[in-house]
Amino acid sequence: MQYLHTMVRVSDLDASLHFYRDLLGMEEVSRQENEKGRFTLVFLAAPKDRERAEEDQTPMLELTHNWDPEEYGSGRNFGHLAYRVADIYALCEKLQDNGVTINRPPRDGHMAFVKSPDGISIELLQVGENLAPKEPWASMENTGSW
Repeated sequence: MQYLHTMVRVSDLDASLHFYRDLLGMEEVSRQENEKGRFTLVFLAAPKDRERAEEDQTPMLELTHNWDPEEYGSGRNFGHLAYRVADIYALCEKLQDNGVTINRPPRDGHMAFVKSPDGISIELLQVGENLAPKEPWASMENTGSW
């Protein structure tokens, strides 16, 4: 058995690509437009995953954008996506500076939660040792659900 990808439906492809690619730093691997089915598939991968694996073995995130508007309920049963990051404080600052709410701040220098534009929970984990506690994160309260 081999893990391939996780698919999430997105309502605004541009907003989702800005979040996953431009802010989180994922790389677009491929894109498929299906006019008959009226959807677009975009496959993204974390840079470190692409370095360690052949392209057909890279675990990916599949963004599915249906062209006809649909309401997607929050699927708490889905859980979350998790990514290891080089500097959790720097990434959280970048996300916050770009209007992303830090739902669970990295008070411990180790873990944070944010949400994508479609409400998908994203867990960010510091690679290696926890970073030393740092403001404003150390005293920041949780916001919303994560």
